[in-house]
Amino acid sequence: MSRLHDPFLRGQVAIAALFLSLGFQYATWAARIPAVKADLDLSAAEVGVLLMAAGVGAAVSFPAVAWLIRRMGSRRLALLSQLGLALLLLALAAAPNYPVALLVMCVDGVLVGCLNVAMNAQGAALEARHARNTMARLHAVFSAGSLLAALLASGMTAATGSVAAHFGVAVVLLAALGATARTGLLDEDTPTGAPADAPAPADKKPARRRWTVPSRPTLWMCCAMVFGTVAEGAMNDWSALYLKDVAEAAAELAPLGIAVVSGMMVVARLFADGWRGRWGDGRVVLVGSAVAGTGLAVALVSGGVAPALAGFACMGLGIAAVTPCVYAAAARQGSDALTLVAAMGTTGLLAGPPLIGFIAGASSLAWGMGAVAASAGAVALCSTRIRWTAPAPVTQGEATPA
Repeated sequence: MSRLHDPFLRGQVAIAALFLSLGFQYATWAARIPAVKADLDLSAAEVGVLLMAAGVGAAVSFPAVAWLIRRMGSRRLALLSQLGLALLLLALAAAPNYPVALLVMCVDGVLVGCLNVAMNAQGAALEARHARNTMARLHAVFSAGSLLAALLASGMTAATGSVAAHFGVAVVLLAALGATARTGLLDEDTPTGAPADAPAPADKKPARRRWTVPSRPTLWMCCAMVFGTVAEGAMNDWSALYLKDVAEAAAELAPLGIAVVSGMMVVARLFADGWRGRWGDGRVVLVGSAVAGTGLAVALVSGGVAPALAGFACMGLGIAAVTPCVYAAAARQGSDALTLVAAMGTTGLLAGPPLIGFIAGASSLAWGMGAVAASAGAVALCSTRIRWTAPAPVTQGEATPA
């Protein structure tokens, strides 16, 4: 079979476009927060509330997202929310005052929640339909999207100080990604444990789906997701400042914190699907989060630039596979479980950095980073309470040979 016409590869590319979009959109507006702060004449506290607004929007969106994905399906919800996130960049650039900016960021959180659930549902359905692991690689593309946005922001900032011009270019790129996604997304989600072509029972009408109380394993997945995304988001936002203010690194070395964390996460996620197939999702999450928490804790106690960078590398390597594995486990519990877990993940990712900032403000940044290490340790504890499936003899995300 030609790689171009391989349905698994076609679906993988389309879903990867969604993951790339979300990482790119998130990092695009985050990179221009200083410019937005200057344009709207905001205080540091107001910027913190602005960042928190996105997390609040994601948290309160859960009931709406659960209803929308049941009514629309993951394909339509993904495409509409991806388009909405692109347009919100223009709305943020044009925001005339602080209240409007807060509203834009709150809506951004809602749409991030929608796209996060829909794209992970698509990824889980692709794995189930073709019996091949790909979720970790899709999350690697999310990290690559953040890196691409950072590079674009650097170039646009050097070329022009206009936030509108920068976001305009970003919207064009997001539109291209949306067009790519449209060509290969799955038309409908594959129920867990059922083959993609399984016929519906002829003597039954589809039952109306109702919200049920989350099971205990689902609640443990929520806890693991919150702690994992708090650690992931906080490392991206606070590692450079830790190197500069606590480890006393030279100014030119401070950005290496983000580079080390992001680079290790991308590398780990590229290989994590293979680890999942060999050792199982549960062991990958348990060992990875333990390495992340222990490595960062040792680095904080040791002090210095080199130990800090080593600890950041442990965090990036260990925490990288947490979200892909937990999303896949939640998808096997059904769309309600996936929606709840994804909402908690989005909330942790967006609310984690301000939370660490509050801890640092009340004590010190070293204690704030200690909370990040503790979050990774909490993931390891939660992972022991989740029902993981045994590793399946499946191939990784490569396409079927011709």
